[in-house]
Formats: sequence, C-alpha cells, structure tokens
Amino acid sequence: MTLPPSAYQKLESVFARRTALMGALGILHWDSRTMMPDAAAPSRAEQVAALELVLHEQLSDPRVADWLAEAEARTADLNDWQRANLREMRRVRDLAAALPADLVEAQARAHSRAEATWCTAKPKADFAALRPALEEVLALKREEASVKAGILGCGLYDALHDGYEPGNRVADFAPVFDAYADWLPGFLEKVEARQAAEPAPLPMDGAFPIAGQRDLAIGLAARIGYTGRVDETMHAFCGGATGDVRITSRFDEANWFKSLKSSLHETGHALYEQGRPQAWMQQPVGFARGLAVHESQSLTFDMQVGRHPRFLEWLLPQMKAAFGVDGPGWTVENMQRRFRQVQRTLIRVDADEVTYPAHVILRWRLEQAMVEGRLEIADLPAAWNEGLRGLLGITPPDDGVGCLQDLHWPMGLWGYFPTYTLGAMMAAQLFQGALNDIPGLEDQLGRGEFGPLVGWLRDKVHRWGRFLTTRELLIQATGKPLDAGVFQAHLERRYLG
Repeated sequence: MTLPPSAYQKLESVFARRTALMGALGILHWDSRTMMPDAAAPSRAEQVAALELVLHEQLSDPRVADWLAEAEARTADLNDWQRANLREMRRVRDLAAALPADLVEAQARAHSRAEATWCTAKPKADFAALRPALEEVLALKREEASVKAGILGCGLYDALHDGYEPGNRVADFAPVFDAYADWLPGFLEKVEARQAAEPAPLPMDGAFPIAGQRDLAIGLAARIGYTGRVDETMHAFCGGATGDVRITSRFDEANWFKSLKSSLHETGHALYEQGRPQAWMQQPVGFARGLAVHESQSLTFDMQVGRHPRFLEWLLPQMKAAFGVDGPGWTVENMQRRFRQVQRTLIRVDADEVTYPAHVILRWRLEQAMVEGRLEIADLPAAWNEGLRGLLGITPPDDGVGCLQDLHWPMGLWGYFPTYTLGAMMAAQLFQGALNDIPGLEDQLGRGEFGPLVGWLRDKVHRWGRFLTTRELLIQATGKPLDAGVFQAHLERRYLG
C-alpha cells in the first residue's frame, strides 16, 4: 500500500514547480536583453506579468500555509537538509504571499516598461524620457517595502535589501561603507602619487575585432569550467534557468579589457549557479545563499584571479594569439601596471577595485533616500552629480554616464547595490582562504589550471546553497566571519606594496 505524500513532500512538489516557472521567467528575461525585437516589448511585459502572477498565486494558496504548519509540527521526521529547506520555504512563502496580487502584477509590467524605456533613453542621455517609468517603479517598490517591513520588523530600505542578502541590515554595513568613504581619499592620494612617480603603462595597441574577443571570452570561460551560452549585451549579466545557465559579455573593438573583465565576472556567477547542490537544485535550500555571496564568486575571478600576475603570465600568450599582437606593451609587467592603474572614472562597471566601492556607496545612499522619501526621482540627476563629486571629485557631463548608466533601478532591483562591495570584501577573504588551503595555487594559475580553485569554491561555497547562513559559510570557509580589514589589506598590498 502506497502511503499518501506527507505535508513536506507536497511542499517539495509545489516548490519544484515554482523553480520550473522561475526558469521560464529567467529565459524570457534573458531573451528580452539579448535577442528580442524592440517591438515585442509590450507583449513581453504581459507575458512576464502573467508568469509573476502565477508564481504569486502559487504561494498564496491556503493549502501551502496549512502544509507548512503541518510540516513544521513534524520536523523530527526530517533530516537536516529538509529542515533547512522547510525554513527557506517558510521565508519565501511569508514574504511572497504578503504582497497583494495586483501589486505583483503591476510591478512586473512597470519593470518591463521601464527596462525597455531605459534601453532607448540611456544612449540619448535622456533622463526625462525615463523619469515617468522610474517614478512608477519607485512608487510600487515603496508599497512592497512597506508590506515586507511589517513582516520583518525593519525599516523600508532594510526590507528591500533583505531580499538580496537575507538577514543583513543597513546597521550592519553602513559603518563599514562610511569608514571606507572616509579612508578612500587619503589612500587614493597615496596611490595617485605613486602612479605619478612611476613610468606610465605602455599602450597595448592592436586591432581587437569583436569576433576575436568573443572567441577569447568563450574559450576563457570554458577553460575555467563554465559550460553554456555566451552572448553579447549592452550590460553584461548572468541569467537563464536552473540547468540552463547563460552569460553575456560586452565587446568594444577599441577596448579589449571590457570583454575580458565582464567575461571573468559573469563566469564566476555562472560557476556558482552550476555548482549549487545537485540534489536540491529545484528547492529553496539549493538556491544561492545571497547576492553578496554571489558577487564574491564573480569577483574572485574578476579581481582576485584576473589581476594576479601568475594568471596574466598564462593569459598573455592567449591574447597575442587571438589578436595577432606584439610589441613592448604586450608584457606581463606592463599588463600589471595597466591593471593596477587607479582612476576616478564615471562608469561603475569600468571602475578599478579601489574606486568601485565609492560607486556602490553613492548608489546605496541615493536609493535609500529615494525609498525613504528623502529624495524624489526628479532630483536624482543633481543628487547623483553632487554625490559623485563628493566621493571621487568628478562630475558626469551628461546623465547617460551619470544616473542612467545602470539598469538596476528600472528593473526593480532596489536594495541590491550594497551586495557588490560586500561581495568584494568576501572575495578577498575567500581567495586568501584558498591560497592558505591549496598548495601551489599561484603556480596553477600560471599554467591556466583552474580546477583546484574551482573545486575549493565548490566545496566551501557552492555546494552549501542556503543550508548555511552567510556568516556560517564564511566561518567554515575561512575560519572567521566577514572581515573588511582583509579587503583593505589586499588593496594596500596590491597598490602600495
């Protein structure tokens, strides 16, 4: 006689279907940013809204609440991973079900409209064109924040940030960010003085056809361990679905560095997605821990590996072969000087690792002010320019390279930005942990051997999904919780050592 499924088993079925639907949504989002014709944007917005509504209704089903209560009353019947999965199910359900269905549907449409508008407004530096759509997005995010804040017992901005880094609060990272903003000017002056006293990097001239850059990006990602599509977009990202992870890169014939950086970065994200616990891929406990941890994986390859001198020893011959280049500028030493150049740049995604946190701090301060009603969308361009001038001493000539440069806010990703710098700090700590644990890691990078490092990340980070908290994850990987001092020490060694 076959026993009827338990409440927990019913929940697993519900969340497995949810993961499948989320995968379909992920492919739609990927397509909208890579291949979709502009004219299809209105119908795509309806498709996305319909799927978002189905996902919302799925968790709002009263039976899900009953099954959760029944399963929680019988946790003794579950193993450790199942109990952790139940914990994550409860969190996802309570936060999702609390949002009114009409709000979820309205947000999906507003995000799609704003994203499509951004794609045309950014090249024209036309903030006025985006403003109405962005105001709609913000109004709806404030509604969402108010609902979630009531459940989580926190402030409006904390409620949105919690969706990307569960349990983390402004009070946890604001002192670190503010201290970095205070420390940065003095450190920048020292680095700039050193750069001024040294010979400038030689130009790395040559022709860099997009086809060659694409081949190099695909080959590098595959060598590191990624298996999947590599496409071209205006703003590089990692997306797709469980079992179908996809990345994109940016290509510029005049600047090979953009594609190298974005390819390494998105490969790190993709490896995390592909390395999640296989037995739990369809369940909440098998998802990535949070966006800060996710960013630590991309920055491990982007900033820690990608700028390492031994890695550059291996990479240089690959680049020479791909582009048919040579000359005095094409040496490892010159590449190191070039990559260690610190510049007060306008564009976040092009910023060096010293000034990058300043870009994140700017966006965090602005978005928190907007969510809390202290800054209106109409005043965003002026506030952006003033904030960047205060942090880095530079001012954008137009909004295209100012407040329009990121897609996050039109997409509805409010509360996301702090995870970038939290991830950079984690990446420095994790890479130091890998150096401590893997004999000869630097020599392996010099031979283009990435298996031991990827294996270490699989064991210490990827395979845990959401079973561990972020704090627990870092402690078991490195022996201590997040230590921002490790990141600062890394910068001092790299740029002043």
